[in-house]
Amino acid sequence: MTQDEAKQLVGQRAAEFVEDGMAVGLGTGTTSVQFIHALGARVQAGLKVRCVASSESSQQLGWSLGIDVTTLDQLPELDLYIDGADEIAPGLALIKGGGGALLREKIVASAAKKFIVVADDTKIVPHLGRFPLPIEVIKMAMPLVKRKLVEIGLDPVQRLNKDGSIRITDEGNFILDCACGQILDPEETAAQIRSIVGVVEHGLFLKMASLALIAGEDGVREIKS
Repeated sequence: MTQDEAKQLVGQRAAEFVEDGMAVGLGTGTTSVQFIHALGARVQAGLKVRCVASSESSQQLGWSLGIDVTTLDQLPELDLYIDGADEIAPGLALIKGGGGALLREKIVASAAKKFIVVADDTKIVPHLGRFPLPIEVIKMAMPLVKRKLVEIGLDPVQRLNKDGSIRITDEGNFILDCACGQILDPEETAAQIRSIVGVVEHGLFLKMASLALIAGEDGVREIKS
């Protein structure tokens, strides 16, 4: 099974958790795209849901598939949020934000009663930190935040687009990607990062997901927090 096939499989499985009348959060990234397509197929078959997207790209995709995508103003409490992850460690500790939507993803996840993370089995790790940790930063604060991150032992690099231009988030901020190495105490690392003035949000999603759907050669397995 290829990685793309695994993402499609787990996206289809995740769509089965959506029930008629639910308020659903739509994640961002390649695995979430597969879930949104699967959800769109169910909507076209008659499923009634209302959704909030964690990025402009997911919102546009949802609309293109006939999904009712609105805002948190209109739908402040969600039944379910489904999104991918860049890394999944024991206890369903996550690194997210490889797609650049970590702030909105964390907001939408926080509005949901249940957060299901979807991924292929290459995302399972014994410790977080192999994937660079994204941190969203206010533009003016970039020099300060970079210096403070270096002081606490992180190695921040500003994210660029493929054409070399500076990556700007949907909220108009910059992103720093930090090569942390193994994050043995994610709670402490998160607290250190959040204490820096100018940090908007970080990509450590801790004690948020309650279930992971993981696709591999043997199909989709479930991991609970």
